[in-house]
Amino acid sequence: MRRAIALSLDMMRAGRGGPFGAIVVKDNQIIGEGYNKVTSTQDPTAHAEIVAIREACRTLGSFSLSGCEIYTSCEPCPMCLSAIYWARLERLYFANTRTDAAAIGFDDEKIYKEIGKPLADQRIPTTQLLAEEGTAAFREWEDKADKVPY
Repeated sequence: MRRAIALSLDMMRAGRGGPFGAIVVKDNQIIGEGYNKVTSTQDPTAHAEIVAIREACRTLGSFSLSGCEIYTSCEPCPMCLSAIYWARLERLYFANTRTDAAAIGFDDEKIYKEIGKPLADQRIPTTQLLAEEGTAAFREWEDKADKVPY
């Protein structure tokens, strides 16, 4: 956890992004590190957890981080929490809470609330298009003999 916090401080002070850091650990070894790179890379998905997960996956040569843990300087936002689940990380540790983050201008509560609403009630208008054509890829996936399930 101290390494994740140090990354958050060092990279924030260097002007590389917000005050967030994360590490992924397997067998007591750091296999991925990340810090918030949103503003320095102009990438809204470059949160510390996402960056650390991507590096850990490259290190292991796998999209699955089962057997690994993540330490992050702050409770993950909905996007990062989803990535943690998709990566199959087995444990999550954090320092600051999402309430702490909201107090300094990083408020994810509106996203948490939006996710639970029906599509018609969400802030961003959402419309389904070409559903029948879109399912062609899904039908083909179901029958694909060499698919790699995840």
